[in-house]
Amino acid sequence: MTATLKQSTGAAHTRIYAYGAARGENAVPNEDLIGPIDSSDEWIRQRTGIVTRMRAEHGTTAIDLATDAAREAIERSGVSPEKIDAVLVATISNPKQTPSVSAIVADRVGANPAAAYDLNAACAGFAYGVAQADALVRAGAATYALVIGTEKLSDVVDPTDRSISFLLGDGAGAVVVGPSDTPGIGPTVWGSDGSKSDAVGMNHTLTDFRDGVAPWPTLRQEGPTVFRWAVWEMVKVARQAIEAAGITVEDLAAFVPHQANMRIIDEFAKQLKLPESVVIGRDIETTGNTSAASIPLATHRLLEEHPELSGGLALQIGFGAGLVFGAQVVVLP
Repeated sequence: MTATLKQSTGAAHTRIYAYGAARGENAVPNEDLIGPIDSSDEWIRQRTGIVTRMRAEHGTTAIDLATDAAREAIERSGVSPEKIDAVLVATISNPKQTPSVSAIVADRVGANPAAAYDLNAACAGFAYGVAQADALVRAGAATYALVIGTEKLSDVVDPTDRSISFLLGDGAGAVVVGPSDTPGIGPTVWGSDGSKSDAVGMNHTLTDFRDGVAPWPTLRQEGPTVFRWAVWEMVKVARQAIEAAGITVEDLAAFVPHQANMRIIDEFAKQLKLPESVVIGRDIETTGNTSAASIPLATHRLLEEHPELSGGLALQIGFGAGLVFGAQVVVLP
């Protein structure tokens, strides 16, 4: 007689319980960066909308930022840390190849022995993490999941590079995902286009650096290529996420795209024909581009400034190096 395996099942629905945030300790104005790139405050503001960006102290790591953001999200969620049984961290700036940021943070916040793993989807990492947390809870593989996007991009920036150096900041954003009586996380529309992987990413490998044939690897991008891809292709993804959630743009309370560039955000809103009632995340102005951390950081700020958004629907979309993308509609806690 053949034995029959059991398969676990979980909650029918999930939601985000709370957001937490941590930003680098130092506000760095444009004036501090313009010398090495032979630029001006006006040029940076016009091209990106950034006035200042937050950067961490030398001794602060992406792990430290993730821990601070996670602790706030857990406290606000009302979920005891020992009940969190999965920790997912999206990052491209783990100071070590291993161990994972997630395992260290799980221990620091009191979630041992939670399952823990890192994922690298660059600026789409947070959307990927939420998608996986939603699936884990509904599959019964976890009851509560902690999702964190954390970056210390100042460690991988070349201050003389005009393509991206002035964009980048440091920070972390976190959420707690758990069971819900009603749907709180819509279907995720995600994917990649590796044929354009050279458009944005690291310019060298660690082995090239080790062998002395290349300098320390830093982030670079082909600005016009990334801009066109983000504006034209990602708007299609945003529309697909709205349709998959069974809503229209009129149902949205907030729109929180990856904080890549203010011009991209403005063009997004225009293309989507968002009603004036939709509040748009524009955290990039004072935080900068924080890759995997940008969506939760921007959402955290929106909820701080607009508490009336609680219970409303927010479209979140991440896109970046890879070229990787992910979008979903969520109910704001």
